[in-house]
Amino acid sequence: MATMQKLRAYQGPALFSYGFRPFFLFGAVYAGAMVPLWLVVFAGHVSLPIAFAPRDWHVHEMLFGYVGAVIAGFLLTAVPNWTGRLPIQGVPLAILFAAWLGGRLAVTFSDFIGWEIALAVDAVFLLLLAAAAAREIIAGRKWNNLKVVGIVSLLAVANIAFHLEAHFDGLADYSTRLGVGLVVTLVCVIGGRIVPSFTRNWLARRKPGRLPVPFSRFDAIAVVAGVCAMIAWVVTPSGRFVASALGIAGLLHIVRLARWAGHRTVSDRLVLILHVAYAFVPAGFLLAALSALDLVVSSAGIHAWTGGAIGSMTIAVMTRASLGHTGQALSASIATQLVYASIVVAALARVCAAVDPTYSTPLLTIAGVAWAVAFLGFALAYAPLLCSARKF
Repeated sequence: MATMQKLRAYQGPALFSYGFRPFFLFGAVYAGAMVPLWLVVFAGHVSLPIAFAPRDWHVHEMLFGYVGAVIAGFLLTAVPNWTGRLPIQGVPLAILFAAWLGGRLAVTFSDFIGWEIALAVDAVFLLLLAAAAAREIIAGRKWNNLKVVGIVSLLAVANIAFHLEAHFDGLADYSTRLGVGLVVTLVCVIGGRIVPSFTRNWLARRKPGRLPVPFSRFDAIAVVAGVCAMIAWVVTPSGRFVASALGIAGLLHIVRLARWAGHRTVSDRLVLILHVAYAFVPAGFLLAALSALDLVVSSAGIHAWTGGAIGSMTIAVMTRASLGHTGQALSASIATQLVYASIVVAALARVCAAVDPTYSTPLLTIAGVAWAVAFLGFALAYAPLLCSARKF
């Protein structure tokens, strides 16, 4: 039976017919709710029953909670395309989702259940996800895609290290930088595939002009330079050496982005947002380089990467994949464009709050509200598609 026929034959809840459905929907709801909650926790108005320091809880749940959900949604949707195999669906997908949800509850109530139990419960999800993706890729003999599974496996290790470091050292500084570095690497690797590919496909239907440069040795050099710079940054985030490495990586990624002809995509917001999201990658490198020289605070570069590159790229991927895999036209509605505008405003406001602390309170408020509008707006606009069966 062909894969499409098997998809039609699935009789369970539509929400669990494909990996992107539950993880994109509930990941977005979680992200949209957690940032406003973090702002009231940060202001001292609310305390949570967590074993983490409040800052570490915020970092962990954004990095391993929300981002973990989006990675799962992307991988469980991309792997069947890579391998030609039937997607994980039904009960196995529900088990994966339950593992993610269990991790969120365990972390939230970690002060009640104990940090060891919270670690054990929370660690299950990313380990299961890496194992499930590896099994499908190996069965499909698509060995080249195992590098993505390798990064997810390292992210699972970083999650475990985060719990340990937070407990024994008070703050999970090294694990935070390791987690950020791994997810930014995923953006560089996967973004390096989808941004020029989707751009080329769209431009090929338009009038002749410059097309994205195909993946070449330069792209490999840019990615490797970025990985090396982030390894140095994880080990020690300050000093002239790491500043130089980060600065060089930033410049290389600016050139990489410029080679993808993004200026020609302004009229298609679904494609344009991919270029805007990737622009935060070099911005993060350059701000981290300035931070290494004590010229700006460290959170400026971190939030360019997290709120900017990761937040914008995940929104871009979620909207495009949700439309494409539910049989909708690949066009950005007014609601989708509002979501895009909101996530960019959130990222810029958060970076500016770090760069200029004078206006940090209003800028943090703007960033939090815009972030919530982006992710809750996505959930509201796309829930009908994600919870309904595809029209073949």
